[in-house]
Amino acid sequence: MTEIIRVKNLTKKYGDFIAVDNISFSVKTGETFGILGPNGAGKTTTLEMIEGLKSLNAGEIYLDEKNVQEKPHEVKAVIGVQLQASSFFDGLNLKELLETFAALYDRKVDALGLLKSVELDDKWKSQVKQLSGGQKQRLSIAVGLVNDPKVLFLDEPTTGLDPQARRNMWDLITKIKKQGKTIVLTTHYMEEAEVLCDRIAIMDHAKIMVLDTPINLLRNAGVGTSITFRVDKQCTVEHFQKLPAVEKAVQEDHGYRLISSNPELTLPALFKHESDCSFRLFDLQLQQATLEDVFLKLTGKKLRE
Repeated sequence: MTEIIRVKNLTKKYGDFIAVDNISFSVKTGETFGILGPNGAGKTTTLEMIEGLKSLNAGEIYLDEKNVQEKPHEVKAVIGVQLQASSFFDGLNLKELLETFAALYDRKVDALGLLKSVELDDKWKSQVKQLSGGQKQRLSIAVGLVNDPKVLFLDEPTTGLDPQARRNMWDLITKIKKQGKTIVLTTHYMEEAEVLCDRIAIMDHAKIMVLDTPINLLRNAGVGTSITFRVDKQCTVEHFQKLPAVEKAVQEDHGYRLISSNPELTLPALFKHESDCSFRLFDLQLQQATLEDVFLKLTGKKLRE
């Protein structure tokens, strides 16, 4: 798979403050690439430099084989950018709004067809102020698609949406990807990154901590599956620490927690231990590791702290 974006040693400073610190990565054609991190990590600044909206202090960016600094107008012709609702013109209905943005690219657009693709065709006579939060976000994506871009940039596309609207947005982004678009998005929602992204760069304090597929991030971070349970008689933690693949065993207020690198080895041994030692297990639960666990291991803090 070819690379449509190449970022090398990218740095952005504001005085003494380093917003983006010497990061490098590439984005493959047709993939959904996510930048995951807390507010202030440098995600939006990174996107704006790739889009050509912000200058850079050091580094190089190539998009569709074009140097973003040297050929900004050529780059802007092949990208779509999600705008915030406040950027839209007042007094226009949605159809007129899309036609106006298309005129800026000197092209014609099937405005009703584009609105239908984001499930807003029944709202074409409405103005932006009459839309719900989720509808405004879908409209912003429609605007980003006006010029039929090769790459679509989405900055926190579901922030402020309720759970159902967020799921609807995920479905829309997945549909756009299936049309062959390359998508680059930022998010601070772990589940969103796991569901949507082929590869994820985890960013914190202006640096990329790690970059890989969601599956490999979980596997390579050494974050195990959590196994919790209660027993009907007192046992020591040492009983469970010796079980196969158990990396850590902890006694908690209402039972025990095991961190296992391979539950398929740990669970049969735990059940055998139950039989051999004449105790009974209650409330057995397994919880798979998440990107939140990966972030915690990498940074020592939770994503939203």
